Amino acid sequence: MSGKKSWAVWACVLALTTAAMAASHPPQTKNAASSASQMFTDPKVAAALKQISPKRIQADIDKLVSFGTRSTLSSQDTSSGRGIGAARGWIKSQLESYSKDCGGCLEVKTDSYTQQPAERVASPTEITNIYAVLKGSDPEDAKRIVLVTGHYDSRDSDNFDVTGDAPGANDDGSGTVVSLECARVLSKLKFPATIIFLTVAGEEQGLYGSHHFATMAKDQGWNLEGVLNDDIVGGDRSPEQDHSVVRVFSEGLPVNASEQDIRRIRALGGENDSASRELARYIFEVGQTYDTGVKPMLVFRLDRYLRGGDHYSFNQQGFAAVRMTEFREDFHHQHQNVRMENGIQYGDLPKFVDFNYVANVARLNAATLAALASAPAPPANVHVLLKNLENDTTLAWEPAPGGLAKSYEVLWRATTAPEWEHVQDVGNVNQTTLKISKDNVIFAVRSVDAQGRVSLPVVPTPQR
Repeated sequence: MSGKKSWAVWACVLALTTAAMAASHPPQTKNAASSASQMFTDPKVAAALKQISPKRIQADIDKLVSFGTRSTLSSQDTSSGRGIGAARGWIKSQLESYSKDCGGCLEVKTDSYTQQPAERVASPTEITNIYAVLKGSDPEDAKRIVLVTGHYDSRDSDNFDVTGDAPGANDDGSGTVVSLECARVLSKLKFPATIIFLTVAGEEQGLYGSHHFATMAKDQGWNLEGVLNDDIVGGDRSPEQDHSVVRVFSEGLPVNASEQDIRRIRALGGENDSASRELARYIFEVGQTYDTGVKPMLVFRLDRYLRGGDHYSFNQQGFAAVRMTEFREDFHHQHQNVRMENGIQYGDLPKFVDFNYVANVARLNAATLAALASAPAPPANVHVLLKNLENDTTLAWEPAPGGLAKSYEVLWRATTAPEWEHVQDVGNVNQTTLKISKDNVIFAVRSVDAQGRVSLPVVPTPQR
């Protein structure tokens, strides 16, 4: 074959290949994962994020450490100055002071019960969660709740040591002050939906406090849309730490999925699209929208390898929940007696915490809470219609409750992509057809309000 003929053949093949690719991959419209314009940037929220203070965070962590130990098994006396009772009293007083500053906008409450003896609980022990409720301003949307939590208990090398120092500066003084800072700055604003700022106890003994709270939420029928659990977000000052990112862990297959759910998920390839994964992707988009100083690093795993945290208590009750944790943990500073050994300092001390990093993580949490609480409710009963055998995809849904939604967007991504890649505004409709094969991508639908605030995305289920 001559050079000219060979070139002509290859040019023809290239043209046909390009045409085929164009037919199977429609032109990209808007990129939800990289375009900050897709999520509304609220100037009031942006201003609130700037009020989060590393100096205040440092003072709050130092105060928590000053109680000596916050072991759940330690003294319950709120006036002793040492032990979990004293820490509990101080946290409650902080939330009450924030409420006073905003004219009583926060309802500060406690959730207490007696934990009976168990593997890490030697005798009946009172466990108390402290939380503040910022009630939503819209009568209907106030029924929707988003929540941030951290555990305020600590421990040293021996779970049953109730007298030795257990500073818990990072684990989990850092997560506790994230909840406190979010409460302090967001209580100055109003949101249609409700926000809860929670701190729990009993985590180190087996997630007892969060389990009790999540069970209460389930039993009382709370519409809990998302839970952010911050645990070890102190940015330990170890040499290989990456202070530019925070890990966001999320479950794939829901722990409470029925056999029927599991069969459907496997058939549709939905292992990567649980409600918790959609919450994680939402956090990722918030991180692209607001200048928080830290970027979410999505880790598609329930938690660190064979380890656990309080978000799992909420997952067990069917709620979307994720865990935020620093990029690299230093185990010399976790669950260790304070000591110097072979030139190595052990113990969870404040000097190992990067307070600027904690502030950045708090900003990401606050921005996510504000975005969710400001947005309309997600659309209801989202389906892919399968009556006709065709390559086009028809999606249908019911209007989002609450009345804030003014239009809807369809998201899609390749089945191998971690974040949403494309978004198309389809208007104020409840059904749309796209010339994209459902076999090749993952779809979702989300609500949009008049200003462009977006709800959590909902992945459709098939309807024949």
